[in-house]
Amino acid sequence: MSSAPETPATPEPVDPEVVELAAKVFDLARHGDTDTLAAYVDAGVPVELTNDRGDSLLMLAAYHGHAAAVTALLARGADADRANDRGQTPLAGAVFKGADDVVRALLAGGANPEAGTPSAVDTARMFAKTELLTLFESR
Repeated sequence: MSSAPETPATPEPVDPEVVELAAKVFDLARHGDTDTLAAYVDAGVPVELTNDRGDSLLMLAAYHGHAAAVTALLARGADADRANDRGQTPLAGAVFKGADDVVRALLAGGANPEAGTPSAVDTARMFAKTELLTLFESR
């Protein structure tokens, strides 16, 4: 007996209000609105929410230099090493942007300097950030 191949399920339409809320939360992370961002996560927005490029809330906060938002997201369970669709981690993004306070916040939250492609270590080497290489080696 042969069976016909299953037809892929048609995705449910996405509620425009959900899309609008997600866009707002991503903007809160980008702009470092820590208290409001934390309140949304506390109210049920997934701390691991990602955009269409796989950037998490933590990645956006880290890349845009918001150490307080990074700390708040880590305290709520964000994965410090979650890479985006290009293999980049929040720590490598913070190194690239020169956000040393964010680097320290991520390290305090358990980020691995060897994770991702390129890793934070590779990025620090690329941009001759010897002070960060020393910091990574001391961990």
